[in-house]
Amino acid sequence: MTRSRPGNPKARTLGAELRKAREEAGIGVRELARKLGCAHAWVTRSEAGTRVVTTEDVTAVAVALGLSGAERERLVALAREDGGPDWLRTGIPGVHQELATLIQYERTASSMSEVAPSLIPGLLQTSDYTRAVMTGLPPSEVETRLAMRASRRDILTRRKPLEFEAIILEGALRASIVDAETMAEQCRHLQKMADLPHVVIRVVRSSPPRWTPAHEGRFILFEFPKAGPLVHLEHLGSAVFLSSPSVLDTYVEALGTLRDMAATPDHSTEIIESCIAHYEETAQ
Repeated sequence: MTRSRPGNPKARTLGAELRKAREEAGIGVRELARKLGCAHAWVTRSEAGTRVVTTEDVTAVAVALGLSGAERERLVALAREDGGPDWLRTGIPGVHQELATLIQYERTASSMSEVAPSLIPGLLQTSDYTRAVMTGLPPSEVETRLAMRASRRDILTRRKPLEFEAIILEGALRASIVDAETMAEQCRHLQKMADLPHVVIRVVRSSPPRWTPAHEGRFILFEFPKAGPLVHLEHLGSAVFLSSPSVLDTYVEALGTLRDMAATPDHSTEIIESCIAHYEETAQ
């Protein structure tokens, strides 16, 4: 019998997948519990990744939800995977699977810190910016990602919003990867978001030239009220969730270093204003 250790990245991801399947089936927590003959807390804890979920459990849930054979096998295969503390997920083209996990983490996290060396953080992107940086993807996939990105942004404007910190290298603000008009609108949006009391934006100046931990790549640190923190890394064709204490210490230290190197939030706003002026002039 294959088990998923409760609380680790794989367990939380499996829970997010089960929750997504239940919601898409239009079945509530209590209704599913009734079908399974269990307490509703069993369903809630399974979807939160805080209890052991076996392949047998997954099969029972899939049958109760009326999932297709292919979807049932996919979830059972996920339950069978080795879920060590640092867990690799491959195949990001399966966009719904990857984003379902991120959405679950964003919904349940108390705070989120994102380091962005080359692009504006996803939660702070305008739709036009997102569409521009997705050039090359099939149109249907772009629209799907845009819709999911828009729904994810709600965590910054809901009644009890997530505490969000963005540390952005100045090069991401000045990179000529989209047209000037789109970039000016994007920078104005950053200013608007920075006015929210639960959003902090810090810019790391590119002058004088120097190495920073952000040059090693983008990462997100999630912190939760009742679970250990996680770090999420995303690459071209894979993603990894890190939760081992020694690895987490490295990323927490990197965040501290970047905060020390970055401009203050007020000064960061001034940098963004200078970018807006540049792009508005260029767009004329």
